[in-house]
Amino acid sequence: MRKILILAAASIGLSGAVQAADITGAGATFPFPIYAKWAEAYKKETNIGLNYQSIGSGGGIRQIKAKTVAFGATDAPLKGEELTKEGLIQFPTVMGGVVPAINVAGIEAGKLKLTGQLIAEIYLGDIKKWNDPKIAALNAGVTLPDASINPVYRSDGSGTTFVWTDYLSRVSPDWKTKIGANQSVQWPVGIGGKGNEGVSASVKQVANSIGYVEYAYAKQNKLSFALVQNADGNYPAPDDKAFQAAAANANWNEAPGFGISLNNQKGAQAWPITSATFILIHAKPEKPEEAQAALKFFDWAYKSGDELATGIDYVPLPGKVKDMVRAAWKGVVDNSGKPIF
Repeated sequence: MRKILILAAASIGLSGAVQAADITGAGATFPFPIYAKWAEAYKKETNIGLNYQSIGSGGGIRQIKAKTVAFGATDAPLKGEELTKEGLIQFPTVMGGVVPAINVAGIEAGKLKLTGQLIAEIYLGDIKKWNDPKIAALNAGVTLPDASINPVYRSDGSGTTFVWTDYLSRVSPDWKTKIGANQSVQWPVGIGGKGNEGVSASVKQVANSIGYVEYAYAKQNKLSFALVQNADGNYPAPDDKAFQAAAANANWNEAPGFGISLNNQKGAQAWPITSATFILIHAKPEKPEEAQAALKFFDWAYKSGDELATGIDYVPLPGKVKDMVRAAWKGVVDNSGKPIF
C-alpha cells in the first residue's frame, strides 16, 4: 500500500483492462486507501472488481454528472439544491481525519503543537518562519529552526481542501473573510501537489514544509505531523478514537444527503479536523445494473468492512446511520420506477 501511495497510483484497477463486471467509480483521494482495501477483499469474495480512479473530489463530481462512472466520490458534500438539480443521491461511507503533516528536522510526530489560528496565519503568509514567536510560545522545549515555512496545498479540486479550508474558516475570521472554504481556493503562498498522494510526496521531499493530508497517508508514508488544539482547548493525538469523538454528537439528519460537517466539534478528545466522505449516485441511473452493483459493494462494506477501516485509522459509520443510508437507497430506481436495492 505504501508503494501505491508514494507512486501516486491513480486507480485501484492497476493492472490489465477493466473487466465487464467491474464497478466504476472516481473521485476523492481521502478514502482511496480504504476503498482499495475493500475492493481487494470484495474481489476475493465475489470475483467482482472495482475500478476506482483517485482523481480528487472535483473530478468525481464532474464524472458522475457526466454519467461516465457508476458512482462519484467526494469529501465536500453537495448541498440539497444541487443534489435535486442533478438527480443525485448522496450518502457517507466512512469517517477520518485530516492532519497537518510536517517535515522539520528533529521534530517527531506529535511533538509540535499548533492552533487553527496559527495554521491559518501560516497559509495566509503572515507567519513565515518556524521559530516565529507565536509558534515558539506554544512549544517550550522544542528546538525550532530559523527557516522559512514551505506550505503545501492541493493543486486539484479537492474535498480534502474543502475540509481543511472549512476548518480554517471556522477558527479564523481572517481566513473566512479573505479565502473562505471550497474545493479550490486562491492560496496566497505555497506550492501545489496533486491528490493526497502528491501532497504527501511533496512534504516528504521539501524541507521545512507543512501540508494537509488524510491521516492514513501521513501514517503509511511515515510523515511527522503536528497536534492541533481542539474546541475544548486540548491537543489530542489523531487516531480512530479522536475521529470517533468528533462524530459522537453529530446529527446526520441535519443536512440533505447526510452532508454534515464534523470540523471543530466539542469534546475533550475530539480531533478538530474530521470529516465523513461521501458517494454520489444517480437516483434514476441510465444503467441500473451498474448502480445496483455499486450499492451492493457499499452494502458489503457496511457489513464486512469495519475491521479493515479501523485497521488503517478510519472510523466506520454508526449502525443507525448505515440503516438510514440503506433506507435512502430506496430512492434509487430503474426506468419503471422500481427500487434497485
